[in-house]
Amino acid sequence: MNRTLTLLSTAIVCGAVLSCNSKKETESIATNAPDVKTYPLMKKAAWLIGSWGNTTPEGILTEKWNKENDSVYHGESYFVIGKDTVFSESIQLEESNGKLVYNVTVPGQNNGQATPFELTTSSYSQMIFENLKHDFPSKITYNKITNDSLVAEISGMQKGKPATETFEMKRQ
Repeated sequence: MNRTLTLLSTAIVCGAVLSCNSKKETESIATNAPDVKTYPLMKKAAWLIGSWGNTTPEGILTEKWNKENDSVYHGESYFVIGKDTVFSESIQLEESNGKLVYNVTVPGQNNGQATPFELTTSSYSQMIFENLKHDFPSKITYNKITNDSLVAEISGMQKGKPATETFEMKRQ
C-alpha cells in the first residue's frame, strides 16, 4: 500500500511538473512570436484591385490598381484622346499607424512630390479622402456600385467656385 501511494504521488507530481513545463513552453512560444500586423483599412479598399475604365466620346479613362503588399496598393490612372495621353497620375494607397493615405503624384505638378489625401470616411463600398489645404481636388471619393462598377468623384474649389468631376468606371 505504501509503495502504491508513493507511485501515485510520484505520478501526480510528475504530471504537475510536465503540465507546468508544457505551459511554460507554450507561453514562451506565444510571447516570442512576432507581432502580426493587420491592415483593416486596406481590407476595406481591396475591391479597388484590378483594371477599371470607361470609354466616352471625349476619350478613354483607365485606372489600374495592384496590391504591392499588405499595407500598400499602387494605382495608375490615364486619360487618352486618340493616341495621346493627356493626363496621368500615380497613386500610392498606404495604411500606416492606423491611417489610410491616398498619395497622388501628377507629372509636372507639385515639383514631382505626392499630394496626400487622408481617409476621412470608409465602408466596404465607399472611401472618402480629403486634403482641405489642396485647392482642386480637396476631396476624392470612390463609391463601389457593384463588384464590376464604381464611381470616382473629385471635388473642391476651382477658380473660386465649387467644382465636381465624376468618373463612372467598369471593371475590365
